[in-house]
Amino acid sequence: MRAPGCTDRFTRALAPHGSEVKTFATIAAVCVALVVAPAAAQGPQPAAAQRIEVRAERIDSFALQDSSRTRFGALEFRGGLILTSPYRRFGGLSALRVAPDGARFLALSDRGHWFRGRIVYRGDRPVGLDEVETAPVLGPDGRAVTVRRWFDTESLAEMNGTLYVGIERANQILRFEYARDGLAARGVPIAVPPGVRTLVHNGGLECLAAPGRGQPLGGTLIAISEKSLDERGNIRAFLIGGPRPGNFAVRRSADFDVTDCAVTPRGDLLILERRFTLALGVAMRIRRVSLLQIAPGALVDGPVLIEADGTHQIDNMEGLSVHRNAAGEIILTLISDDNFSRLQRTLLLQFALVGE
Repeated sequence: MRAPGCTDRFTRALAPHGSEVKTFATIAAVCVALVVAPAAAQGPQPAAAQRIEVRAERIDSFALQDSSRTRFGALEFRGGLILTSPYRRFGGLSALRVAPDGARFLALSDRGHWFRGRIVYRGDRPVGLDEVETAPVLGPDGRAVTVRRWFDTESLAEMNGTLYVGIERANQILRFEYARDGLAARGVPIAVPPGVRTLVHNGGLECLAAPGRGQPLGGTLIAISEKSLDERGNIRAFLIGGPRPGNFAVRRSADFDVTDCAVTPRGDLLILERRFTLALGVAMRIRRVSLLQIAPGALVDGPVLIEADGTHQIDNMEGLSVHRNAAGEIILTLISDDNFSRLQRTLLLQFALVGE
């Protein structure tokens, strides 16, 4: 930033014209003050995005015991990556949005960091990540949200260039003007239904989705909790904004909890779910629910598109994004939260939705 008029005054001050030279120190001080004062008035300045290295090991087969198999339920496996990085804050990825080009992505860690970059392909298979950078998620005062103890940034939705982030343990949703400010955008809390404040500890909002213009529920933010149950044992969910706000529920079955969701171009909500038991280990599945089913007071359910357990290349799958590729196929991209544990992995998996 440069203070208006300082360039001309500095030019005159540096010229060898007697008394004008004597004014240099004064003019310099004035110009510095003019530059610094507005910046200071804006409060804490956000940390710049940092470029990091992310290494990728390819996953060519989803089934551990049958490398030739590519069809899993309604999905066809396209490829995957095991991601690692020397950057100590890399990991804990709990939400993901892939751009319509299928390359640019934005991910969110549950410890309050953005990660964005580009997925590299060979044909239709992901083979690596490039141009990855990170920055802290900022609160309304320009400081990292973790300073406020707003932990577990778990869910992410995009609506017309604006991002919405669900903070599970704070039972809040923040709005970010990402199209305008990028990773320096500051999260401003939005009004949420009273029921959001009563979600159980560590079982709050895990899914945010925003149907596009022309789709059912366009302009509405869909929010689903992880495992906060209503009196009938179903998963509590909310419609925020839009023409018909209210509460609804997702039928819970087989002890699966919700970890994310995304809207398809054809107008379905895909719900990513996870189950973990000491006896059986981790499992994941994806259900499809028509947006036409979702309304205040509704109990929604839908067919399972895929279910996988420890005999497949999965981990703690927590992020889901959907885009349509250049060939017209609907592509699902999933990412896992490694909980910053050496016993777990950060996986990126891609599938095509068959017959769509």
